[in-house]
Amino acid sequence: MKRFMLVLAVAALALVVIFSGCAKKEEAAAPSEQVQTIKLTYSVFFPPTHKQAELAQAFADEIKQRTNGRVEITLFPGGTLTKAPQVFEGVEQGISDMGMSCFAYTRGRFPITAALDLPMGYKNGKIATQAANDYIEATKPDELMSVKLLYVHSHGPGLLHTIKPVKSLKDLKGMKIRATGLSADIVKALGAVPVAMQQGETYEALQKKVVEGTFGPIEVLKGWKQAEVIKSTTDCNAIGYTTAMFVIMNKDKWNSLPPDIQKIFEEVSKEWIVKHGEAWDAIDAEGREYTLSLKNQIITLDAKEQEKWVKSVKSVIDDYIKNTPEGSKFIATLQDILKKYPE
Repeated sequence: MKRFMLVLAVAALALVVIFSGCAKKEEAAAPSEQVQTIKLTYSVFFPPTHKQAELAQAFADEIKQRTNGRVEITLFPGGTLTKAPQVFEGVEQGISDMGMSCFAYTRGRFPITAALDLPMGYKNGKIATQAANDYIEATKPDELMSVKLLYVHSHGPGLLHTIKPVKSLKDLKGMKIRATGLSADIVKALGAVPVAMQQGETYEALQKKVVEGTFGPIEVLKGWKQAEVIKSTTDCNAIGYTTAMFVIMNKDKWNSLPPDIQKIFEEVSKEWIVKHGEAWDAIDAEGREYTLSLKNQIITLDAKEQEKWVKSVKSVIDDYIKNTPEGSKFIATLQDILKKYPE
């Protein structure tokens, strides 16, 4: 009987050990089971077929891959979550976790960043994008502190695209030209009439002749199909301006991310600066080819006429310096940065 009781005690002890081991394994497994995927929304103003929207999706895919699926970003292109002018505020308020749009769509809110959009004679998108990021790093604008800025990118030289040919300032005088932000001041300085509107509204406005032309990189002729409703492009690259675009995240959302995930976001963002710059140049080339395929013309201004355009827009830079606290310092900073990037 004693022997039987001893056997039962040993068996009971064995069961306790086994179940105790299982419980410990379950406890060890519990933390991994509790890890939840971080889901983020990303509002992008570009239409889904635009190369820059595709790059935004590629960014989301890269983040998912490098975090081993711990972060999933859902893209809302074409302004379907927040319209272009509301993207920045939408990220601030948490309507979207991330956003991409133009600083120029909320004119007056970003006075330091606005210097980037001046007619500085940008040669291409790669230079404009790199210079924009260098400028933001050098100036660290307080106007961007309400969000986490991941990076900025900027298109190649803004050119004039019109329904009827423009070969001189005389031809341009009095024409209604679509423009945003400081490009509106450029239009006015050249003797035309600026009409503010988003890129998404420009096609119909040109089609209905609400405006007679638009300023923008030549990529808009394909990316936004505007080559279908214009007939001529005036290559005024000597006054080439750009439009700086932000990629931002809600600050509270950023602060809630684990440090290792924040590091991944910063690493991918740095890589995407180069990708966006190269993409702008590639789609500029496609825009040029596309408009020529539709039998539209590209007018190259001679040196004398180019100089007239440069002199006309100098007042835009002068006004910025005059009306912006420390404006001369910001312009000097940007000019020094551009010297680092010869064509």
